[in-house]
Amino acid sequence: MLERIHLTIIQAVDRHGSLTAAAKQLHLTQSALSHTMRKLEDKLGAPIWLREGRSLHLTQSGKYLLGIANRVLPQLEHAENELKQMVQGERGTLRIGMECHPCYQWLLKVVSPFLNHWPDVDVDVKQKFQFGGVGALLDYEIDLLVTPDPFYKTGLQFQPVFDYEQVLVVSSDHPLATRDFIHPEELRDQVLLTYPVPTDRLDIYTQFLNPAGVNPKSHKTSETTDIMLQMVANGRGVAALPRWLAEEYCTKLAIAVVRLGSEGIAKQIYLGTRESDCDVEYLSAFIELASSHQ
Repeated sequence: MLERIHLTIIQAVDRHGSLTAAAKQLHLTQSALSHTMRKLEDKLGAPIWLREGRSLHLTQSGKYLLGIANRVLPQLEHAENELKQMVQGERGTLRIGMECHPCYQWLLKVVSPFLNHWPDVDVDVKQKFQFGGVGALLDYEIDLLVTPDPFYKTGLQFQPVFDYEQVLVVSSDHPLATRDFIHPEELRDQVLLTYPVPTDRLDIYTQFLNPAGVNPKSHKTSETTDIMLQMVANGRGVAALPRWLAEEYCTKLAIAVVRLGSEGIAKQIYLGTRESDCDVEYLSAFIELASSHQ
């Protein structure tokens, strides 16, 4: 019954003082404007204006509708501008899903300059996507997936943003600390510390231990990198981490980095997105920025 055009007309008449001036400002004919308001008055069963000569005075109903118009119309205009900005990629919330536990520190280095360049775009990071990252991306729960293991599926695209090496981290006084590289058998009597991820998704198992038929003495998990490496530094076990992350901690803790096998384990971090979002400007900008932070 009550439509936006009605509120717009009431506000315009109040501002300009007459139907003629309001019709001109709204690019309508005076007869069309009058007809629209008469239909509303008929439906409401109450007049909007009272005429006194050439002047129009709002009735009680008209004043009530003017108050609504003054509150609602700016909100509608703001909402339309917000939606236009979203479509143009200028405003919104970038929802990031993490399948890479140690990448959180790297992500912080990307998020900070991104927020500076995109003041109207918020960032929300979700870290509970050990299995459901691709599903969350397809179901629009997240907009971008950070993963070392892309799962290619129709409608999704994955872009590598940086290369890294998976290495073994030991305490600085560990017998393996001086080695250039180690063999799988040398972990049989070690306590292996990892993030709480199934072994079939851990590279040290799939690419190093399993092919050699080797299991560590014990396998323990930790959700935080700091605690894990504190354990390593205190001789409670060894850990497998990206070289770039481990070397950052080498300056803070008594730990050392050793290559896994003579060739090492080469990995890449990928950013997954929906193909339908390729025109979202701030999403493309984030990927470009991420690629520059090796």
